Amino acid sequence: MPSEPTPSLLGTVSAIVPTLNEERRLGPCLAGLTGSSYEVQEIIVIDSLSQDGTQEVVKAAMPQDPRLRLLLYDPQPQNWVGPTGALHEAFLQSSPLSEWILRLDADTYPHPGLAASLVETAIAEKYDVLSLAPQFILKYPGESWLHPAMLISFAYRSFPVGTQVTKPQRVMANGQCFLIRRSVLDELGGYAIARRAFCDDVKLARYAAQKGFKVGFLDGTKILKVRMYEGAIEIWQELKRTISLKDASTPVQMWIDVLFLLLVQGLPLILSLLLLNWVRLGLASTPVIATLSLNLLLMAVRVGMLWAMLPSFDRTSAKAPWLFWLSPLADPLAWWRVFLSAIAKPTQWRGRKYN
Repeated sequence: MPSEPTPSLLGTVSAIVPTLNEERRLGPCLAGLTGSSYEVQEIIVIDSLSQDGTQEVVKAAMPQDPRLRLLLYDPQPQNWVGPTGALHEAFLQSSPLSEWILRLDADTYPHPGLAASLVETAIAEKYDVLSLAPQFILKYPGESWLHPAMLISFAYRSFPVGTQVTKPQRVMANGQCFLIRRSVLDELGGYAIARRAFCDDVKLARYAAQKGFKVGFLDGTKILKVRMYEGAIEIWQELKRTISLKDASTPVQMWIDVLFLLLVQGLPLILSLLLLNWVRLGLASTPVIATLSLNLLLMAVRVGMLWAMLPSFDRTSAKAPWLFWLSPLADPLAWWRVFLSAIAKPTQWRGRKYN
């Protein structure tokens, strides 16, 4: 639950929001940040030369909050991909008096008490890096069916949210809401380690863990919502950059994960249907029954995970919200997206292409 700020938090946070063509989505993020209290010293929106009205949205909000400022970042001469170059530049230009750097993506709906809650938790639990798992806002039928299956693919490859992970290569993070101590980020060299990574959040978090810093990934569904994608097609297109976690994993680890996901997510539905048909045809040998039982068990576990995932989705404005319960039928498709991501090299972010 959101916390009330205390005087000890005065001016401790520099909030950074990287943007690229976010005119339609930036409003709720700015509303949440400008509604924050004195713990947020400054709100930096760094725009990568948007072609829409993103900069105008920020300029219109600036007179209402003196903490808000707009920086422009030209990504073309730089050897960075995605938002990392902008994040690094904003970090360099942020106030050296703040103790924490809070990254929020433009598509987030932060509670005004989010920054205070994060910092208080980080101090109490001695985290150096802390990010949150948000509640995803669903609207269209296709995304209610596909998005949960995509999210499950991450859950299979990580520990439950809130678990203290001891292996750096299994640390998870979410760049939509990412808090890090200024001193730690400075020691890590800013965002440079992730300059060529589209999966920059997990890359930076795992690098921090490798250096001995304490990294946390907690449930933030009560204080953070996100409207990431407009429909299933956009989910399919945008997740190709990050769903395999290839930028944050070794090739061996990535392909072990792809194979593991094939066994627990990609095949159980297909094999269950196939083997049930074999049994119906009288081909019920011991290996067939054993394999069928295993895959039916995996399907039962998958259905059970839907209940655990339920708080991760806001379905109040969704059309056909019942499709959420049919998302296990999309599991083979989700695995195929992971596989395609693993064999492809991403070349664009938010419509901007990179060499």
